[in-house]
Amino acid sequence: MKAIFTLTSSESKRLIAKGVVCLPEVQNALKEGYLYIAGGTTNAFIAEELTGQKISTKGDYTAGVVIKGVHCVTDPDVRMQPIVLKDGEPVEMTMPQLLEAFSGKDVFIKGGNAIDVEGNVGVMVGDSWGGTIGRSMGRLIALGANLILPVGLEKMVPSVIDAANFAGIDTVDYTLGMKVGLVPVSYGSVFTEIQALEMLADLDDVVQISSGGIGGSEGAVTLGIEGEEATVKDLMKLIKKIKGEPQVVGTKRKCNKCGSCHFGRRD
Repeated sequence: MKAIFTLTSSESKRLIAKGVVCLPEVQNALKEGYLYIAGGTTNAFIAEELTGQKISTKGDYTAGVVIKGVHCVTDPDVRMQPIVLKDGEPVEMTMPQLLEAFSGKDVFIKGGNAIDVEGNVGVMVGDSWGGTIGRSMGRLIALGANLILPVGLEKMVPSVIDAANFAGIDTVDYTLGMKVGLVPVSYGSVFTEIQALEMLADLDDVVQISSGGIGGSEGAVTLGIEGEEATVKDLMKLIKKIKGEPQVVGTKRKCNKCGSCHFGRRD
């Protein structure tokens, strides 16, 4: 049996979150080990699925955000701190403390701003030291730790490597929004809507059919699945429950990083 459906950006994030929670390495880390959920809107959904705690303003569970056509830093006054779980329980740790305690069995979840067909993920950074991903990548790779990269197919670009070579905080002369670089990540496990569907059901095939839309469906993806009739019908029941996920919004606050407010206007 075949089925086709469209997911808005927020619906995709919910689907991805439900899939990530089912990963064996995530379940193992919940029982014994560290699990770090870095800032990011998709990660806010993952945090909800893992902790059962609702995050009402998911746009604030970020270090930076693209909103209303502007890329900017999240206002520190409203920014939520990333969640660290030790054996499934929240703990307070600085990034250096976490990385020092990390091991190869632990899980580090970091979203991205771009993905290409080769499986490279691009992480936009406004910090000249590379932000969370730049400060942690060497340690994670050296340990062989589980880096999970949840990123929606709406963020597909022709080449993450080309984009990374073009961008740069000190090499771009003019920008509407803060200056950024793009850190390319080829290590770790990319997790899109496709991987989520494959994790949640035993399907024969999953295909992205199209992207985009209007009236709130900007960034939407249309997906096709194929499998046994009972499997497809059960999965479609889950998709129907996900449909209607509220749009992700940010707090209307002004930051002083780039002179732009979170709603894309300049003074």
